[in-house]
Amino acid sequence: MTTTRTDTPPAWDERTQLATFLDYARATARAKCEDVSPENARKSLLPGSPLMTLCGLISHLHWVEYYWFQVVFLGEEDEGPWTDEDPDREMRIAVDIPLPDLLARYEEQCARYRRLVAERDLDSPAERPVRDGLHVNLRWILLHLIEETARHNGHLDILRELADGRTGD
Repeated sequence: MTTTRTDTPPAWDERTQLATFLDYARATARAKCEDVSPENARKSLLPGSPLMTLCGLISHLHWVEYYWFQVVFLGEEDEGPWTDEDPDREMRIAVDIPLPDLLARYEEQCARYRRLVAERDLDSPAERPVRDGLHVNLRWILLHLIEETARHNGHLDILRELADGRTGD
């Protein structure tokens, strides 16, 4: 299966451009995982980053969006897998979950967040403040998630090339 991606928005308003770029980054993450073996999806290939696996990064992207949309923006209770003792637990537990399951959960969640973004004003403030006490708005969260997902796509690209030599844009 080949993931379809485009970074050209169907309209040029700000919301459509932001949503298109986030979807493009999400689709790139999925594309980096296409046809990878289950072993390579769980393999830790960077000696200095033992938690960085394809499974771990997809899980991380899933939980990052959860945190920013549900916990920060909507103000819901944080029910993420992390703890004070294990702040990267979402990456650690991912190696026990098949990559296709992680990708399906991520895509299902992305569909919910697309609807949330379509229904809210970009200037809507988050219910919870960020570390510096400020309440960011939905626009800031979208920009942050584009940056975060794009950064981790670079990690996915490196891991995939190290795992089985597959490269791509």
